[in-house]
Order: sequence, then C-alpha cells, then structure tokens
Amino acid sequence: MLMMVLANPEKGWVLSALSAHEAALLRFAATIVGPVDARDVVQDTFLELCRARREDVEGHLVPWLFTVCRNRAVSLRRGAKRRASEEEVMGIASVEAGPHGELERKEAGETVAQLLEQLPERSREVVALKFAGGLSYKEIAEVTGLTVSHVGVILHEALSKVRERMLKKERALVFAQGRQS
Repeated sequence: MLMMVLANPEKGWVLSALSAHEAALLRFAATIVGPVDARDVVQDTFLELCRARREDVEGHLVPWLFTVCRNRAVSLRRGAKRRASEEEVMGIASVEAGPHGELERKEAGETVAQLLEQLPERSREVVALKFAGGLSYKEIAEVTGLTVSHVGVILHEALSKVRERMLKKERALVFAQGRQS
C-alpha cells in the first residue's frame, strides 16, 4: 500500500489518514475479528481508501473509514464463521496501580470482555465503535445507519447492563470471601 501511495504524490492524504486513524481502526476491527485478522481488515480498508477519490470521502473521512472497516470485518467473520474476540477491549475498566494492579487490571478487562460478549451484537458493535474506535455518536450513527439518539440509547443501556452485572459479580465475590472467613 505504501508503494501505491508513494508512486502517486496526489495520494499523500492517505498517509495522513493512515497515521491518524490506523490505531483506532485496529482496535475496532479486533473487537469483530480478533487481533490477528484486524491487521488484514485495516489494510484492506486503507487499500480501498487509496482507490477512492479524495472528493468522495472529504468531509466524512472517519465515518467512511469505520464503515468500510466494519463491512470488511463482518464479511471476514461471516466468511470464516468466526466469533468476535473481545479479549482486548481497552480502557473500560480502570484499576489503581500497585503491586497487584496489573493482575487486577487484566482480570477486570477479562470480566468486562465476558460481560460485553453477553450483549446483543448491535450493542457490542456500538460500544466497540465508541470505546475502541473513539467515534462520536454522530459518527457511530453514520457507520451503523442508526439515529444519533438511538446510538445514545444503545450505549446507555449496554453500559448500564455491564455495570449492573459487574456489581453483581463483585457482590457475589465479597459474599463468598465473607463466608470463607
């Protein structure tokens, strides 16, 4: 891809887009197809951008990139009949640093990933676009075809469910530890 861009100086804007959005697209694609296939999906997305005319994507580049990335990832997942791997949902649970901080952070991340996996597919997708992709409600609406208010409702309900289930798990753990004492 780099050779294609370097061969055509008019495509320098693609390199700008690559450096600005590659990481967010990789995180988002990984929530659908896993981290291994995410690289291929994002590469295909940027190859498609290389083929696109700048005028066709200007003004809505981010939603365009995430829409293409989403479509490629979903096609790959369907074609390979793989389940999405959300092992590395980043940044939703934060745990204080300390001697056990890394282990706690890892366990919390795994718990959140398991809880997210229990959500309906549409909710998982919206959460991934928001937190892995860093998209605004408006951009998520453009990518998914939902209204902005529906995006807000889905996010609120999904995060409320995850928070509620997380609290139940914590209470059960505290109760179990109390019984052992």
